[in-house]
Order: sequence, then C-alpha cells, then structure tokens
Amino acid sequence: MSVTEAVASLTPSKEGEIEQRASDIENALPRHPPFQNEYTDNSHVPNLSVLRIFWLFFTQFGLFAWGGPVAQIALIRERLVVRDQWITLARFNRVFAVYQILPGPEAAELCMFFGCLAGGRIGGLAAGIGFILPGFVLMLVASYVYAVVGFGNVYFNASFRALQPMVAAMILRATHKISEHALLSHETKKPNPWLFAFAILTAINSALRINWFISLGVYGLINMALVRRYWLIAGLLFTLQYVGYALYVVFRGVPSPLALALGVARVPDLAHLFVLGLVAGSLSFGGAYTAIPFIHVEAVLLGRWMPEQAFIDCIAIGNVLPAPLVIFATFVGFQGGYLHGGLGYAFASATVITLGMFFPCFIMTIIGHPVLEKLVHNQFLAAFFDGICGSIVGVIAIVAIQILRDSVGSTGRVKPTTADGVLAVATQDSIAAVLYLVTLVVLYRFTHKYTAIVLVLCGAIAGQFLFV
Repeated sequence: MSVTEAVASLTPSKEGEIEQRASDIENALPRHPPFQNEYTDNSHVPNLSVLRIFWLFFTQFGLFAWGGPVAQIALIRERLVVRDQWITLARFNRVFAVYQILPGPEAAELCMFFGCLAGGRIGGLAAGIGFILPGFVLMLVASYVYAVVGFGNVYFNASFRALQPMVAAMILRATHKISEHALLSHETKKPNPWLFAFAILTAINSALRINWFISLGVYGLINMALVRRYWLIAGLLFTLQYVGYALYVVFRGVPSPLALALGVARVPDLAHLFVLGLVAGSLSFGGAYTAIPFIHVEAVLLGRWMPEQAFIDCIAIGNVLPAPLVIFATFVGFQGGYLHGGLGYAFASATVITLGMFFPCFIMTIIGHPVLEKLVHNQFLAAFFDGICGSIVGVIAIVAIQILRDSVGSTGRVKPTTADGVLAVATQDSIAAVLYLVTLVVLYRFTHKYTAIVLVLCGAIAGQFLFV
C-alpha cells in the first residue's frame, strides 16, 4: 500500500472520530436556548384572559402569600419558572435583580411582570390586584376590629403589649438582612465600604436632624461621582451638606425633630393620605421596611394623629397576613381616617393610602420592563440607586432604635403616680426587654419562612399571661 493510499484510508476514520467527539460535546451541553436568548425566551408563557390572570394570581399566590417577601418570591419562582417554565431561570434572576434595586415590594412587582407577559399591561394590572387583594381585605378587617376594640380592652391590650418588643426585634433583624445586599457593590457584588459609610453618615445626619430625603439624594449623587472617580465632586458634595446645615443652625437654630418630616400628612384626609402612601411607596427601596421610617415620621412624629404603640401594632399585624408587609399602610390610613371622619371615612382612607403605596410599583412595572432594565443597568443610575440603598440602611437603623425605645420603655404611656404603679411598670418593661432579646435570638437561630408568623402568634398568647 502506498503512502497516499494509507493516508486516504485513515482520513475518513479521523474525520469520523472528530465528528463523534463534537457530537459527544454537544450532547453534554445543557439543553436550553442560546445564551443571548435566555433573557428573552417566552416560549412557554400562556396567553390568558384578564379574568383568568386575576384568578390565577389571587388563588395561587395572593391567598398563599404567607411568610414575608422571601417566601412569596420563592413561591412565584417555583411555580411559574421551575414548574411551568414560563421563562428561563436566567431571565427570572435578571428580572428579580431589577426589582431589588427599584422601589416597591418585589413579590408584587414580579406578579405584575408575569401578568404582563400573559396578558399585556391589563394582565399585569389584574395580576397585581389579585396578589394584593387578600391581604388588603384582611388588613381592613383587622383595622376595623382594632379601632372598635382598641386599648380599652385589657386582653386586647395585653397581647399587643407583648408584640411590640417583638416587632422591634423584627425590624432590627430586617435592618441586618437588608444591609446584606444593600451594602454590596452593584458591579462586584462584594461589600462596598463607601455604602457602609453612607449608612453610618445618614444615621449621624438623622441625629443632627437633617432631613432623610436630603441624605438620600446627597449620598446617591456622591456614589455616582465615586464610581466615575470624580473625587473632587464627591468631596464637594459631602462638604456642602454640612456647610448648608451649619448656615441653617446659625440663622434658624438647631432643627427640631419634626425637620425629619416633609409634612405631607399633617391632616389625615384623603388627599394627604394618598400623598403619604405615594411618597413612601416611591422611596421603598429594598422592600417594605424602608417605607416604615417615612410613614412613622409623618403619622406619629409630625402629624401626631397615630400613637406610637398603634403604629408598632400595625407592623405586627402585617407580619401575619398573606400580603406584602407594606400592607401595614392600610392600617395607618384606616386609623387616620377613623380619627378624621369616622368609620365610613376610615374605609375610604385605608383604600386611598394603599393605592398611593402601590401606585409607583404598578406604574414602573406596567410601563415596560425592558425600559426599566436598560435604566437600571446604566452605570450612572445604578450607582445612584446603590447610594440610596446604602443610605436607607442608616434610616431604618435609626427607626429600629426609636421603636425599641418606645416598645421596651414606657415612653408614650400613662405614667404611674404611686410606688406600686412604678414597680408594675418597671416589671412590664423588664418583661418586654426579655421578649425583645428572646425574639432576636429566635430570628437569628431559625430562618424558616414562617418564623415571624409563629413568633407573632406565640407573642399574642403569651401576652395574656404576662400583661393581664
């Protein structure tokens, strides 16, 4: 056999080997659309009517939205992405990343996103309403019972007295959890010392009574400058905030505690309550706990139409309902309306503030996710949102401390006039402190989605034995 014939006889075998290896490699690769299509594949999204979309999200998600945002998001992911495969997991993760940065409850926004896929913008509206409606109705009922029974009932009061320090512990734990992702760099996903500094400086600004909204804007802009390495601009912005504060102190004096508020809800009528919900909803970066400071300062500190203890109670109720935690705003609106115009006005007020709270996330989601995705992944805007998120951690920390003080101590309650009364109050405060510490230990030890619900139920029962 000649050399030529030998080569010719080997070549087909070699080609066949190469083809076989290529086939083996292709078979070993995961079977999914090409990488560039992972974020846009909608091949399994059903085309549903508006009524079917509403019923789907009402029965499958709204009625089972127990356990807070983590449990709600896990439920949506499991049923629509893993089981029904409406979209790829890669696209879901990217969509979720967008909603983590934007204001509003992520679970509600994800429901609206999937509703838009199945039925357009009207479908998104129907999905959002279906998800929110069960919790809204239950909170209305709870608000009515609370307003009718109130603190005049010793047993009712005892349960909520036990829940107040437990809620304070939940807010402190939530501050830690929020900081775990809010203080991460948008680019590297690693802890960013600048964002940590923004949180501390915002807390200091709050102690100086510099309005939170000023701090949020300033540190958002500073972070934009830092990302572009505009060190001089960042230093100038940082200095100007304190120069402005010094000038204010010289000419107007030290700001009062009420300077932390915008004054959008001095009177709890329908218009002011809608604006209160709108502002809180627009600035609720990182979830419901970031809406707490804004409503707290307006309704409790400035407006003074809602007692501190009632505000803490509504957060406790929100923790046990199948709804986003921002549904606590419904309770706030109900109490404000009940004070301002009676029972009928209270139901209207609760509805109005809830509409204001959810309006921003409805608008942002239904306008179109592709636009949001482009905006959020813009380096400049992403840096601004990161700065705001870092600053908000400081805001929540301050409110967590305030609520701890008011729930464990006797601030805002009737002061005793006898020695026995003083002893009784001191005993109750000591019990409240123990409840706070026990709750904090449980929250760090057990991370199950129903831990908060179990704690609230146990606290309500324990209150009957501890404070009656």
